[in-house]
Amino acid sequence: MLKQRFHKCKRDGRKMATRLTLRIQDRISRLTKAEQKIAALLLENHALVETHSATEMAGLAGVSKATAARFFQSLGYADFDEAKTQAREERNRTQPYAWSQAPEPVALGRSIGNHLDLELLNLTRTFEEMRADTLTEAARLIHAAPRLWVLGFGAEEGLARHARQTFARLRPDVQLLGTHQGAWAEDLAMTGPRDVLILLTLEPRPKTLPSLMAYARTTRMNVITLTDHQYYARAQRFSRLVIGCHVASYGAIPSHTTLLSVLRMLAIAYLGQSGEAAQQRLAVIDEINEEIDLHD
Repeated sequence: MLKQRFHKCKRDGRKMATRLTLRIQDRISRLTKAEQKIAALLLENHALVETHSATEMAGLAGVSKATAARFFQSLGYADFDEAKTQAREERNRTQPYAWSQAPEPVALGRSIGNHLDLELLNLTRTFEEMRADTLTEAARLIHAAPRLWVLGFGAEEGLARHARQTFARLRPDVQLLGTHQGAWAEDLAMTGPRDVLILLTLEPRPKTLPSLMAYARTTRMNVITLTDHQYYARAQRFSRLVIGCHVASYGAIPSHTTLLSVLRMLAIAYLGQSGEAAQQRLAVIDEINEEIDLHD
């Protein structure tokens, strides 16, 4: 019976599109008979991990609560709560297109409309979920920081450069972290207490990220992380503030619209915090541009 359910779910892309069900697939042969009852239940409806407690699922499967606890540990989770948190993060990251397949060819006008709808939904959900005091606290930290650092990997490196230029117009001592390959130690040696690091990170993430953030904690930098909901819980371990961004997209090309908008909001919040000093710096920069005839 379990094999029939497993193969049925394997054919059903919608049900096998979660990390929980993929873990069940990988470890199914190593589960005990009692644990396989929980597996069968979740292969039929993986959403139960979000809507039911471990005790309730044990009752539905006809096994003990202890068996349910061992089941999630057998799948590699610390406990049931970690599995539930992962499922919620995954839903938040991908809705409302979590289970959509590659879109059918459509007219150009409709494609543009769908793209716009999705980007607007990402923006709306991000700012609706953001606490009112988050931007204020972030601006306060940046204002008090001796130095401001920005870090992004891969596609986010371009965003980091944009953030560096934006904040450099508003305050001094704004630097990119990891500008030169192989010079991490030299850059990190310049960081110190109360410095702020703005981290921009989406998948795929480099293996070096955990060790870099571990060092950031030892220097007592305040890390402000802008990331997707999949990474939110991990980012909380090393960040002073985490801003979760909805980044759902139609395909392999990631959406950075929300991250870019949040960066702009951070800059505006900082401008309100710093007041006259930032305005004077903007004026000086404009004068320098005019003096060196940089712009027409």
